[in-house]
Amino acid sequence: MTRTGEVRTGAGEGPWWWARWRSAVLDISLAALSAVECAVEGIQFSRDAGLPVPVGMAFGLFAGVTLLLRRRWPVAVVLVSIAITPAQMGFLMGVVGLYTLAASELPRRITAALAGMSFAGMFIVTYVRAHQGLVRGDLSIAGGFIPFLSVTTALGMTAPPVLLGLYIGARRRLMESLRERADSLERELMLLAERAEERAEWARNEERTRIAREMHDVVAHRVSLMVVHAAALQAVARKDPEKAVRNAVLVGDMGRQALTELREMLGVLRTGDGAVGRPARSTVPLAAVGAAAAAASRVFEDSSEGPCLAELEELIGQSAAAGMVVNLSVEGEARSYAREVEQTAYRVVQEALTNVHKHAAGAKTHVRLAHRAAEIAMQVENEPPPEPGSAREARLPSGGNGLVGMKERVSALGGVFVSGPTDAGGFRVSAVIPAEAA
Repeated sequence: MTRTGEVRTGAGEGPWWWARWRSAVLDISLAALSAVECAVEGIQFSRDAGLPVPVGMAFGLFAGVTLLLRRRWPVAVVLVSIAITPAQMGFLMGVVGLYTLAASELPRRITAALAGMSFAGMFIVTYVRAHQGLVRGDLSIAGGFIPFLSVTTALGMTAPPVLLGLYIGARRRLMESLRERADSLERELMLLAERAEERAEWARNEERTRIAREMHDVVAHRVSLMVVHAAALQAVARKDPEKAVRNAVLVGDMGRQALTELREMLGVLRTGDGAVGRPARSTVPLAAVGAAAAAASRVFEDSSEGPCLAELEELIGQSAAAGMVVNLSVEGEARSYAREVEQTAYRVVQEALTNVHKHAAGAKTHVRLAHRAAEIAMQVENEPPPEPGSAREARLPSGGNGLVGMKERVSALGGVFVSGPTDAGGFRVSAVIPAEAA
């Protein structure tokens, strides 16, 4: 913003100190008019002062040109107009100078002081000239009318330009403030839009991860049991060994292919990268992702409520039927918990048993469940497998997302998840979930 309160629309658009060429043309025109006015008034000044006419005109011309500096130094222009007021010249310069000064960003005390000086100078000059005219007989008015004439003339030359300048300056500052607020609001809206996009992307990623976790926990466990059953069928078939072996190999191949395809699909859903992930961000709305997640949950869950701890014995029975030696021990008084707590506890045990089938087939496994005052704890620990190569014989593919999914589930409820090998060569999975009884 310039000293006169005008907003610069661009740097270097106008010459010298002007912001625009239009402002420069206006000031040059006003300065030319002021110079002509002061030069003409300089004729009478030279006669009154006993100076040559060219000297008076040159003085008026030089004084009037100073109006060219009104935007750069408005105080100097007003001071020059006050200085040449006794010579009865520079009226246009005084009016324009006071307007520019009042519209500028200078302190109001400076404007008030210079406006007062201009008023006093105009009052004194008008009073003296009127009294001289009355003495010479040039004026035919009453002597008591001279003060009123002087005050009226001084007010007319100072009050209107000052008030108009104050109004225009206040309007410019208001427009600038509104423009800045609009720019600030636009920046805030852009920031909010970016944050909304980030939140939408985060929600989409969360839905992808949740779908991947549900599919992994539900489908992978059942397909793993199918592969384990097929491997057992190969070993125990007696009646038609060749056909049983062929069928068992077919079941095993189908299970391995299903797990491999599931792993690839989970990788796409979890990362969201690549050619599949990018169009989803721009073409798939968040509502569609949520609807797909809800549909997937309905498809993969056994019931609308999801699994609960009451089904834990059935889950362990399925693993025992597949040849696993598994023991279940429960501490504390069993009670019901919130649905998400029971579902998370069930999934942790389910995935831990699936990992035992994959990586330690035939290993003895201990499942411990503890009901405590404000939390529920579970632990699945397997001993070393009796035959180290048994897991490789089954050739169960692993996607590497099981432990990650368990930790995400437990952490989402504010619990603690720990997993790692034991000193005896087995593996242990432990989780503690804060929960109040339902």
